[in-house]
Amino acid sequence: MKIPKKYTGILFAFLMSLLMAFIMSGVLTALFAGIDANFASHWMSAFIHALPVAFPAVLIVAPIVRRIVASLTE
Repeated sequence: MKIPKKYTGILFAFLMSLLMAFIMSGVLTALFAGIDANFASHWMSAFIHALPVAFPAVLIVAPIVRRIVASLTE
């Protein structure tokens, strides 16, 4: 099943926030809690809390970053 082109921006924001929240929550969990027997559950808990913040953040920040990039490039 293909998603209609009109949802490209939202799909991009969702996938970007999903991957970034997953990676960053893993890195920060390892850094602050360490890698132990409970690492996976701590990581998933952090990820579940990070995703609802990351998605709207990407929706808000992406257009701003696009304008900055456009002004810095030819």
